[in-house]
Amino acid sequence: MKEQHPLWNGSYPLSSGYDADWVFQNQMGPNPLWLTEWLCQDMGLGPGMRVLDLGCGKALSSIFLAREFGVQVWADDLWIEPTENWQRIGQAGLADSVFPMNVEARQLPYAEEFFDAIVSVDSYQYYGTDDLYLNYITKLVKQGGRLGIAVPALMRDFDGSVPEHLVRRQSNGGIFWAQECWTLHTAEWWRHLWRRTDLVDIEVAEAMPDGWRLWLQWEKALHESSAPKHFPSDVETLQEDGGRYLGFARMIGRRRSS
Repeated sequence: MKEQHPLWNGSYPLSSGYDADWVFQNQMGPNPLWLTEWLCQDMGLGPGMRVLDLGCGKALSSIFLAREFGVQVWADDLWIEPTENWQRIGQAGLADSVFPMNVEARQLPYAEEFFDAIVSVDSYQYYGTDDLYLNYITKLVKQGGRLGIAVPALMRDFDGSVPEHLVRRQSNGGIFWAQECWTLHTAEWWRHLWRRTDLVDIEVAEAMPDGWRLWLQWEKALHESSAPKHFPSDVETLQEDGGRYLGFARMIGRRRSS
């Protein structure tokens, strides 16, 4: 039965407990449930913890966090209205556990050390490349608490121009590489950015093994679904890339004591 699920993947079994059409209808990027499950394998989340889900999109990751780990989640996003997310949260039966907010990542309305942990899935790359952002965000997590991110990433850097297959127009007219892709970096790049601050002890800094295959599985399943397509499929680019440059990375750091 599970193997027939359009988004079944043996590495992320919890995610297969969620309706695929629900994920397709509310997606804003590669399957956020896979990425959240991968990230949280080493986050140490447990019942009663307060967790900030930074850049939560349509709150799929927030719902997953509350349901699978019993945590309280503050679901923050700039682009999705909290009323819309609140309706989704209520339908999931989690109105007592997930609290939607409409906020900008650099203007968060929380007390210092309010959260036990902070997670960010497919979002942190848009603001966390700022050299000063880690200093800002770590203040909101308790000393000893974890900050974890899972993001689309490069598997290796390239010198000079963007590799030709990433900027070539696909048969559907789409081009993978847009200006926002300059926020894609390797796991080692993220490690260097965090390590030099001395704000966190880095516990995990790695690329997802064969992450491009997961990305490709997602693109194929989304393309075959009846859900609205916001962007042209990137199946052709992912197949040609074959993991040379594209995939996912995760970082987990524990806030140091003062």
